Amino acid sequence: MTAFDIIIIGAGIAGASIAARLAKHKRVLILEMEDRAGYHTTGRSAAAYEPNYGPPAMLAFARASKDFLETPPPGFADQQILTWRNSLYIEGPDQQDHTANLLANSSGLEELSFAQAHALMPLLREGYATRFFRDPGTADIDVDVLHRSFLKMTKSLGGQITTSAPATSFTRKGGSWHVATPKGTFTAPSIVNAAGAWGDVIAQMAGVKPLGLVPKRRSIGIVPLPKGIDASTWPFVSDIGETWYCKQQSGKMMVSSADATPVEPHDAYADDMAIAEGIDRMMRATTIEVERIDHSWGGLRSFVKDKEPAVGFDPHTDGFFWLIGQGGYGIMTSPALSDAAAHLVMGKSIPSSILDHGLDPITISPERLR
Repeated sequence: MTAFDIIIIGAGIAGASIAARLAKHKRVLILEMEDRAGYHTTGRSAAAYEPNYGPPAMLAFARASKDFLETPPPGFADQQILTWRNSLYIEGPDQQDHTANLLANSSGLEELSFAQAHALMPLLREGYATRFFRDPGTADIDVDVLHRSFLKMTKSLGGQITTSAPATSFTRKGGSWHVATPKGTFTAPSIVNAAGAWGDVIAQMAGVKPLGLVPKRRSIGIVPLPKGIDASTWPFVSDIGETWYCKQQSGKMMVSSADATPVEPHDAYADDMAIAEGIDRMMRATTIEVERIDHSWGGLRSFVKDKEPAVGFDPHTDGFFWLIGQGGYGIMTSPALSDAAAHLVMGKSIPSSILDHGLDPITISPERLR
């Protein structure tokens, strides 16, 4: 079959989750340019649920996603998705303004003494940070389980996924989009642009004015811990100014400078200098001594100018739906964001269960960027 109701461009977490939401109601096809789903951003996530991290719309989507992530629908996942883990925010030198912003936009934080913070993360260096805040409502996300489950749900409801099928051209005629790929031409009245860092590229191919999407590279390094250290219960640690963060991973430490370097969409690689900066900042804040990097990788986090996502039909192009600009928040917001997007695709209002978390629909409308 080559005719569908909706063609979704991209099989990352955005495309997979909205496909799973729509497949119950529509004939859905996902087209993925790589030979496997989630190769780029989705497969390179820091994998954390942090409902106090992000711009206002993403905070609403993250908080509205909690119940789904904690207790998925029956049969959705074969393993648990969330493993609860504290986050520890520390105020580094000259970060008082960032602390005020954190406290103004967060809920459930507990301020700690150094002794209390040190009990959570025993390698904190005394004298570096001036204030410490624990967020007990954060967790590790099993990204593979979540992503795979959305894809499985899509297939179980009759949706199709075609990999190694980059779109080579888009033509609008007869009220339908005709999308050419190396695996054939597919048609549908509507397209969902869930192409991640390639979102504006896809738009331009379809003759749609870009929204100003900017992919930004994030570099991650994995470093060993001293022998005999058990970090399994340590919190996710970040400075409040977002200049570095670290998190235990399989007995080692994942560290980043939280870099956000504008780049063209590509198969991202790590920036060694950015990783070195993150390691240096972590060593100043802790007593961890790093002598080598065991592994590193780079990923892309894509933003429009106000750092909120673009979710909705293009105001000037029939049947072209935007689902881009999730930044680094796409994994933890995917249950609620996909629910909202699916409702909009079908011409319905965003559910009150999402709006009640403080979402203003105007802040995610593509029209705001015109």
